[in-house]
Amino acid sequence: MMATSKSKQEDTVENPRIVVEKNASESRLSQLGIKSWPKWGCSPGKYQLKFDAEETCYIVKGKVRAYPKGSTTEYVEFGAGDVVIIPKGLSCTWDVSVAVDKYYKFDSSS
Repeated sequence: MMATSKSKQEDTVENPRIVVEKNASESRLSQLGIKSWPKWGCSPGKYQLKFDAEETCYIVKGKVRAYPKGSTTEYVEFGAGDVVIIPKGLSCTWDVSVAVDKYYKFDSSS
């Protein structure tokens, strides 16, 4: 008798991580070319987000705790002055405590 696996996909799904570069330098910002990126903002609150492409953003102002889908205790915190790289496929809740303004760009190859 053959044993069947519940879900092969469960074994291969990686846990994508948010990368935060704290207090990015002016040279890093100009290297990224953030001033040419679109801007986005939101007021304080909770937002359910799913990233269909990798996003790199620069937080001009604000403070966020990003909770991976299904987690209420594990989070990544970032805010003004940080460059944040959010991986493709990540679902998370942004708990915004201070209104956010950010420059952002999606990776067209992802």
